[in-house]
Amino acid sequence: MATIVAFHAHPDDEVLATGGTLAKLAAEGHRVVIVVASDGWMGALGEPGSTTRLDELRASAALLGAARVEHLGYADSGHGPVLFPDPPDRKRFVRAGVDEAAERLAEVIRAENADVLLSYDACGGYGHRDHIHVHAVGARAAELTGIRVLEATAPREYVRLVTSLLRTLRLVVREDEETQSWFTPRADITHRVNVRRYARQKQAALAAHRSVVQGSGRLARLMRLLVALPVPVFGLVLGSEWFAEGGGATATGIPCFDRVGGAKQRGRPPRRSAGGRAAVPPVSERG
Repeated sequence: MATIVAFHAHPDDEVLATGGTLAKLAAEGHRVVIVVASDGWMGALGEPGSTTRLDELRASAALLGAARVEHLGYADSGHGPVLFPDPPDRKRFVRAGVDEAAERLAEVIRAENADVLLSYDACGGYGHRDHIHVHAVGARAAELTGIRVLEATAPREYVRLVTSLLRTLRLVVREDEETQSWFTPRADITHRVNVRRYARQKQAALAAHRSVVQGSGRLARLMRLLVALPVPVFGLVLGSEWFAEGGGATATGIPCFDRVGGAKQRGRPPRRSAGGRAAVPPVSERG
């Protein structure tokens, strides 16, 4: 039996990217540990609702069979062209130095004597600033601990088809240029996991993130649609999960289009400044 640490950016990412795989691993007797970098909250702790996303994560993790949930202590970096100042009680994840955050993750890996780390591809899947940072931090934690890394991703060709359909349904507004660097070319994916058998658990875990599902905007509409699907249909839509070992396709030199920062970034971990701090995507700062 192995111990798997699944490293994610925000609560709900654990379901969308790896939920079926985690349920399958737990059902087979492996120890599953979920670590999130951000608590999914933009404001200060103690404000009404500040623990909601983490509470939902714990409910989701229980449904997936995870044995432990950890938060690295960072705030959500948000999305859009403005990167807001840090809350008074913690940093936004994207402002955390790679070495600092990686050491926090490495502490969990060492304590668990973990065998495998699940992280993200170098574009963070779809270019979200926190997701790109997960890749950089996960890669550094692997250097510190020697753990094997599998990067959660999806076939780039498949994603383009799905995105085109969702654009037609007005559930996404991404432009074609942005999707060119998303995820990983099919040829570079090393693992495909059939998780249809765990569709009911995955769907229930997604529904546990009520604040997101019941929110406003296109993402919430899509989440509500997924939660409302009959289980067999949900299994057809989200019944496969993919991973790339050793970095895979996103090191091909195609730049990651960072929608939230309005910038293109190369498919590799963020460079570091002289002080060891990760250079964040070039976004506007307020305050």
